[in-house]
Amino acid sequence: MPESSICEGYDLIGDVHGCGLTLIRLLEKLGYSRQGGCYRHPSRKAIFVGDIIDRGPRIREALSTVRAMVDAGQAYAIMGNHEYNALSYCTTDGEASEKRYLRKRTPRNDRLIKETLDQFALHPHEWAAYLEWFMTLPLLLDFGHFRVVHACWDNDLIAQFLQRYPDARIDLDFLKASANPESFEHKVMDRLTRGTDLRLPAGVRIAGGDGFVRDFFRTKYWATNPKTYGDVVFQPDALPESVEDRLLTPEEQAMLAYYGPHEPKLFMGHYWLTGKPRRIRPNICCLDYSAVKYGKLVAYRLDNEQEISEDKFVWVDVGKESQW
Repeated sequence: MPESSICEGYDLIGDVHGCGLTLIRLLEKLGYSRQGGCYRHPSRKAIFVGDIIDRGPRIREALSTVRAMVDAGQAYAIMGNHEYNALSYCTTDGEASEKRYLRKRTPRNDRLIKETLDQFALHPHEWAAYLEWFMTLPLLLDFGHFRVVHACWDNDLIAQFLQRYPDARIDLDFLKASANPESFEHKVMDRLTRGTDLRLPAGVRIAGGDGFVRDFFRTKYWATNPKTYGDVVFQPDALPESVEDRLLTPEEQAMLAYYGPHEPKLFMGHYWLTGKPRRIRPNICCLDYSAVKYGKLVAYRLDNEQEISEDKFVWVDVGKESQW
């Protein structure tokens, strides 16, 4: 895990999702300037919480900016579910006579990665190099006094994972094994990059704002003694009123991870929040404010504070004209 004494402060940056121009505007607002081929700050480093790719209009530019900073030692980046999806979508199992991709080529999966593949269509070698780079991204960072994960910090699962992969980076065997829904590898990738969720009652489905219809909902992993579905739901789309007050079963409660109020500060992305950036709890912060949906690309300026402070968020509002 990284040392926390190598710079004066960190700027944690939420899901970029191909908003390459907005990312540069945010970096400049934070005091970074382009020097020696990448954006640098005289005394700080950036940390990207994953999901650099997909959906946005300038994915190549976003990746180029982030990778140049990481390679120059000016930033850290972790893997988000979209980088993981891309790796699985473009990797075959290599076992059958007709090789199968680890991530099925379904209409939904095709749609999620379409913008990325379209923008790299004339640059296949560049895309191949980025896929190799994705494999070097850790799933989490632990600086001691603060932590970073894309979606969910599950202490027990992470402890097991780090016993096998102390640098928190997966390898090809791990990636292939994660395609099996019953595997430990799948549980790690699913929980850390996608978070926790619960299945909706039979016959109940949610039509999300992203156009997808789901039979599950995303859940909090910091709720203390939750009793109902409404106590744990954490997503942009509301639950149907008919299930909001539904009691959690013991089995459902056991499926939920828990991050306590006295644990180190935790920064994540993934959850498509809206409105003015704010902390979830004094030690938990989500930095995904729906930038690619013309929301905000958000950073948190972390120094030595004990609790996450709501006056340390910095953001750029994303307008259509700034991206297209």
